[in-house]
Amino acid sequence: MTGSPAEVAEAAFRHYRAQDRGAAFALYAGDFTFTSPRDDRIGKDAFFARCFPTADRFIEQRLLHVTPADGELAFLYYEYVLTDGARYRNVEAVTVRDGLIRDVQVFFGGTV
Repeated sequence: MTGSPAEVAEAAFRHYRAQDRGAAFALYAGDFTFTSPRDDRIGKDAFFARCFPTADRFIEQRLLHVTPADGELAFLYYEYVLTDGARYRNVEAVTVRDGLIRDVQVFFGGTV
């Protein structure tokens, strides 16, 4: 996909919500890494096995802000509601180079 880091990150977010694995998989580089408080620099295959198929945990998930930081980095600030009714907000720092997501770092927020 061509586009700014923000556009690529937003597209990946939409594909995740729709659980369109094929469309999402194409947006991630082969050497992609994912880091969160629960994952320490896991690769693309582990991310798609462990993290991607989790959309059914959410009743709602929506982007609040997408903020470009520079030519390769965008921040996604989003809110979600789990099936148990708990509401949270997180931030993701998404690095995109040559149209592919290279790195995602997730920062967990608190309850809303």
